[in-house]
Amino acid sequence: MTKSRIAAVDVGNDAVKANFGKLESSLYIPNVIARDLEDRPVIGIEELDEKDPLDNLHIRVHSPALRENNAIYRVGNLATKTTNSTELDPGSYKSEEDQTLVMLFAALALDSVSLKDAQSAKNNVIESNYTLGTGLPLREVKEGKDVGYRSQLLGSVHQVEFLVTPRYQGIKVNLKFDEVKVYPEGFAAYVNLVMDNDLNVINKELIDKQILIQDIGGLSTDIAVIRNRNVDDDKAQGFNLGVSESLEMIRDEILTKHGVELDSRRDVVDIITRKNDRHHIMVRGSRTNVHDITDRILLELAKKQYRYLRNVWQKNSQSEICYFVGGGSAVLKEYIKTLNNKLDGYNIEFFEDENESIWMMANAYYKLIADFIRKSEKQAKKEQQKASSNK
Repeated sequence: MTKSRIAAVDVGNDAVKANFGKLESSLYIPNVIARDLEDRPVIGIEELDEKDPLDNLHIRVHSPALRENNAIYRVGNLATKTTNSTELDPGSYKSEEDQTLVMLFAALALDSVSLKDAQSAKNNVIESNYTLGTGLPLREVKEGKDVGYRSQLLGSVHQVEFLVTPRYQGIKVNLKFDEVKVYPEGFAAYVNLVMDNDLNVINKELIDKQILIQDIGGLSTDIAVIRNRNVDDDKAQGFNLGVSESLEMIRDEILTKHGVELDSRRDVVDIITRKNDRHHIMVRGSRTNVHDITDRILLELAKKQYRYLRNVWQKNSQSEICYFVGGGSAVLKEYIKTLNNKLDGYNIEFFEDENESIWMMANAYYKLIADFIRKSEKQAKKEQQKASSNK
């Protein structure tokens, strides 16, 4: 039997972030897909094999969990270059979208083929077993959608076939899950704040505090209320609003005003958060300021996010601090800080390292799934010893 490999995957609305094995490899893939009705043409296989698989991810996905089975997709960077690419729509449920599963399977298949034994694939087929830690927005977990999502993954074989993908063309990966744990995103953020990779407590001062964690994603916002080291399910709230809609508005307005078409929301995020030339684009070769567009739209969104914070804090008045996490927090950081300074002056904290905020969920799922495996192995050992002593 194939040994099960740890996978901790955050299918974020902006990108998939994944950690594998003993943290020896990780993947970042923009969450964009494009349906292909036929195989894309190959310019020349020698030329193709010199390219990066991550930039040329072309796959067919077969899974009983998908509504559209056996469909062909361009994924990630390759999808952003097409005219029919899709990103998750505001208002959609992450747990019910084919796109979530396509991105998850693509990440796992890429990990599988990149392992050393990929070359020894029997008849170009790799059998891979994973123990998966992943998560869903709080509102979906509260509605019980995690149960259906988990059962879709368990008990079936999900196949990814690499089509016109450098180095991996023609290889099929059969994915099976030995175990799937689906965590609420707010709780995962808390775990990441207080524990290191070996589940040792690193922030003792946070352990017994009542804290809020506002996780701003692409399509949704979760505010977790942590007390007595647990998420208070009754107090925690999920909101059907993230940054995607605002990023789409910025993209549309830049096109209308400057005639520049940005490939995806990822490009808009880059313009807003990069270190140099922030809020600038190139228009016909000239560096052009788009501050007027980004400021107006993002300030409007920041006001709504701030209103959420205020409402939750009023109902949980003994909270000591609110941590802002997620890709959306990186985008709105300066606007929320400015509002807070002018208005209530809550004790709020952002992560200066935007990377830390973006990878927080994937890192937390890794800690949680590694802990689950450790406990399972300990329990199995105990039962084995008990059985031996009873002989």
